[in-house]
Amino acid sequence: MIIDLRSDTVTKPTKEMLDAMMQAEVGDDVFGEEPTVNALEKKVAAMFGKEAALFCPSGTMTNQIAIKVHTQPGDEVLCDVTAHIYNYEGGGMASNSGVQAKLLQGDRGRISVEQVKQNINPSYDWLTNTSLVCIENTGNRAGGSYYSLQQMKELSEVCKSYKLNFHLDGARIFNAIVENDYTPADIGPLFDSVSICLSKGLGAPVGSLLVGDREFITKARRVRKVFGGGMRQAGYLAAAGIYALDHHVDRLNEDHHRAKHLSEVLSKLSYVDSILPVDTNIVIFNLKSSVSPDSFLTSLSEQGIKAAGFGQQAIRFVTHLDFTDDMLMKVEETLKNMTWK
Repeated sequence: MIIDLRSDTVTKPTKEMLDAMMQAEVGDDVFGEEPTVNALEKKVAAMFGKEAALFCPSGTMTNQIAIKVHTQPGDEVLCDVTAHIYNYEGGGMASNSGVQAKLLQGDRGRISVEQVKQNINPSYDWLTNTSLVCIENTGNRAGGSYYSLQQMKELSEVCKSYKLNFHLDGARIFNAIVENDYTPADIGPLFDSVSICLSKGLGAPVGSLLVGDREFITKARRVRKVFGGGMRQAGYLAAAGIYALDHHVDRLNEDHHRAKHLSEVLSKLSYVDSILPVDTNIVIFNLKSSVSPDSFLTSLSEQGIKAAGFGQQAIRFVTHLDFTDDMLMKVEETLKNMTWK
């Protein structure tokens, strides 16, 4: 048995999801004639209280399309130093849109209204034009931290007052939703665009959506084509997304409970130096300086457990649909039996 905790992207479709995929009615999405894609886009737009949505292969693409539509070359984007759009999208802001990031030191990935206000450039010729604010909910490098609805409302208000576009990288937004008292319909109106991922905790094999008003999505659709994201009979994938949204949201709580259990186990181990607070399904912990991360990962791998190094002494576990209670007990036993000088 292989236990894969590297990411929540490693899940396989369930039998029921595969059945839904195989029964999908398909057409040609580039011609706008893909009935299942159209149904998915309509469903997600309605969930978030937006006019339209666009189905794309990945969350990186939806984020990068949003940045391209919201900015002009030479603009500046405000985001946290841990942001996925800055760290893990291949320098896409610069190469795709000709813009640069101004990095803010938030609280576990969460930037504040005051930080945004303090970092908006005056409109001098020699300064970059601040045009876009991006936040990530939940925060990947921040250990699955989330924004409260009030925090998002306050950021939305400041963006409106300064005429800044406001984008949400919501790759794991449903993990935040199940831990809070807000809904997609509460979130959508606060942002000019929202990216959501279907292939992480929701367990679909491929796909993300970008939502916004109709004019924004019309522009986004053209950019998607330029980026090579126009798909044809994508309804087989869209059907998986519809199934995931209908059946896999509430169960995210199970992933969160298992992640918190792992955190409790790790907190009692002599070779663990520190653990980030665990809010959702991501566990990031630091090994003591005497423990080699490569050796630690190798030892786990020898026991059939895969994990991810996360820089210096940090290790990341991510719980997901395919990580069961039996697997949790196996990981706990393995961690407790490991010894390091």
